[in-house]
Amino acid sequence: MSTERSPGWKLVLNALGQPKVAVMLAFGFAAGLPFMLVGNTLGYWLREAEIDLATIGFLSWAGLAYSAKMLWAPIVDKTDIPWLGRRLGRRRGWIVLAQVLVAVGLLGMAWLQPQGGLIAFAVLAVIAAFASATQDIVIDAWRIESAQSSEELALLSTAYQLGYRTALLLTDALILVLAAYLSWSVSYALMAALMAIGLIAALKAREPGGIDAHRGEPMLWTRRGLFDALIGPFVAFFRRHRQWALLMLATISLYRLADFVMGPMANPMYADLGFHKEVVGSIRGSAGLIATLVGTAAAGLLAVRLGFIKTLLIGAVLGPASNLAYAWLALSGVDLAVFTAAMVIDNFSAGFAGIALIAYMSSLTSIGYTATQYALLSSFYALIGKVGKGFSGAVVEWLAQGRSLFEAYALFFVGTALIGIPAVLACVALVWQRPPEVPAQAG
Repeated sequence: MSTERSPGWKLVLNALGQPKVAVMLAFGFAAGLPFMLVGNTLGYWLREAEIDLATIGFLSWAGLAYSAKMLWAPIVDKTDIPWLGRRLGRRRGWIVLAQVLVAVGLLGMAWLQPQGGLIAFAVLAVIAAFASATQDIVIDAWRIESAQSSEELALLSTAYQLGYRTALLLTDALILVLAAYLSWSVSYALMAALMAIGLIAALKAREPGGIDAHRGEPMLWTRRGLFDALIGPFVAFFRRHRQWALLMLATISLYRLADFVMGPMANPMYADLGFHKEVVGSIRGSAGLIATLVGTAAAGLLAVRLGFIKTLLIGAVLGPASNLAYAWLALSGVDLAVFTAAMVIDNFSAGFAGIALIAYMSSLTSIGYTATQYALLSSFYALIGKVGKGFSGAVVEWLAQGRSLFEAYALFFVGTALIGIPAVLACVALVWQRPPEVPAQAG
């Protein structure tokens, strides 16, 4: 287990005068901005456009780009973008290209809208998701390679989470208020414009020094270079972690499975219950935000006292609680007290789990393969859940046969809570086996 510890939000805010930390905060914001816009928030828009639940579930597969990114991560890791790469460097060149493509995809969605052609609209969502996933690959590499110590890596990881969570607050909560008053299309266009924050940060950032040390390695398009790019990261990972590697990958892949599978149906349920968008957005942006901050602070405190693996175990136990809270909400109707409680439980558990998991995965990578290995880990983290959630709408519609729609929602959320049990068992095994500590890699 890494000795890296989360420094907490207060230290991050005090360190914002450091250019590297400020850039990381902006990168976290740019990484988080598209995530909900091609995911759960999109489901709210689609449901209000009277798209059926099965189609909404299947359209959530646009998010598979985040889980498949390990397939093109070797190219990102080992090649430079023409023109941009020469002027900005490998990492910054890829970041700028990805950010421009995200903005183009979101603007296209805003212009076309679901009513303008659902297939073309879905293609634009896939483009935005693909570019966003590519951006994630490079930002994760920049974060890890820019750190000069495990303490700085923890600081940058926390800054990333702060920026990321801020973007999620905007695109999961405040955008609902904007959409209620301005329309969905105008709101998406505004979100596309906010990608400029990440673009400015990329232009002002410094290219990690660790990249230059590997420029003498074989080119990707030679036989040795291709093997090194595609196979090398996996060989290095298993060589480094030995018999613990499979257990680590199993734990990561199961960790947020319950959350991913239930995700596409939460917003459609709010629409079906009759909650107004501005009410949902205001509660998410108030009680939900506070719960997120408390959850991340609690995770940081426990990580210092217990270590990341035990903190992962606690997060795995807390995760399914949010699914049960949604089942309670489905049976309670338009009850603001129950809705607020569900938001608090969900945001606390998500905030708690997020920072510990990201910092833990960061500590498992090796310099030279940073982008590919982190993409591998984050792909394992989401792959099973991203595939499973595509069937979520069809499952709810199947459960609704012979019972009310809200009873079907409740049964669905209880079922997704039960699939969180394997994650708890995997974390217990990780704690029980006690893998040896591996020094955090710094650039």
